Amino acid sequence: MITIYDIAEKAGVSAMTVSRVINNTGRISEATRKRVRKVMEDLHYIPNSMARSLVLQKTKILSLLITDITNPFYTTLARGAEDAAKRAGYRLLFANSDEDYAKEKDYVDMILSTRVDGVLFAPTGDHSAQNLGQLQKHNIPFVVLDREIPGIEADVVLGDSKEGARKLVEHLIGLGHRRIAMINGSQDVSTARLRYKGYCEAHLLSGLSVDESLVAHLNYRDFHDESALDALLNLEDPPTAIFAANNMLAVGVIQSLRQRGLQVPDDLSVVCFDDFGHAGAINPFLTLASQPAYQFGLLGMQLLIERIEGEAVHENRKIILPSEMIIRASTQALK
Repeated sequence: MITIYDIAEKAGVSAMTVSRVINNTGRISEATRKRVRKVMEDLHYIPNSMARSLVLQKTKILSLLITDITNPFYTTLARGAEDAAKRAGYRLLFANSDEDYAKEKDYVDMILSTRVDGVLFAPTGDHSAQNLGQLQKHNIPFVVLDREIPGIEADVVLGDSKEGARKLVEHLIGLGHRRIAMINGSQDVSTARLRYKGYCEAHLLSGLSVDESLVAHLNYRDFHDESALDALLNLEDPPTAIFAANNMLAVGVIQSLRQRGLQVPDDLSVVCFDDFGHAGAINPFLTLASQPAYQFGLLGMQLLIERIEGEAVHENRKIILPSEMIIRASTQALK
């Protein structure tokens, strides 16, 4: 194994000088710095990252904690975060909570023991305040993604969930639908609350009342739970359209409808939040509110690195990214 003493001998400098070049500390002439780096390249020397982190009090490692790695929204978000981290010279550790608070807590404990420099955090819900509080207690910078947590003061990157939901439901109303069901996430998740508000607002602005029997509050990962759809379809006056609060719930709805011999949009129109990445481009079908997932990760990571490196303003920053409604084949005018 090549050591800093081998490099020092070959470059004709002290081991301390080599250490300063590696850690970019101390006052060294540019000529000496270039000579030492050239020797490091010639000998294929790889610095010991653990030892370097002890010197700099930084690991150059960040963590990204998301709620559902199977959801194309989060996989695209992760790509944006990774690209931004790599450009800034950081490595990224991925963690996936599966919308499970206990699993999220386990990952936070791991993050605390790993000595990461900061965390990009997509919470499972309002109860995540306790896990974020642990990061605050240990002075680990973090940025919150996608979901806002009451009582937590931090930089945050959000989508405009209420506006996107309102536009989707107004689209269905414009097609003549009046019995519009909503299959939503849990009400302890801010995006689910805001999308429900947008659903209600669209009804009220159109002079329609909200029928709570048409609304089901599940978990965003409950897309295989058919009980909510059964209850909706068995109503005396069933819905003619369904708004699924995210893309995975929409997949479950369409699969369940097809198993019952019902076709989209001939029997029911379906809309949802979030696109399907490359799959959506290959076989575009669902009318939806598309969010710029890559920008969520990219901007969130930029905010985090600015916090870590002391380049951010003192006040917490909030970025709200608009959604784009894309009309496709899953909706049609009520016959």
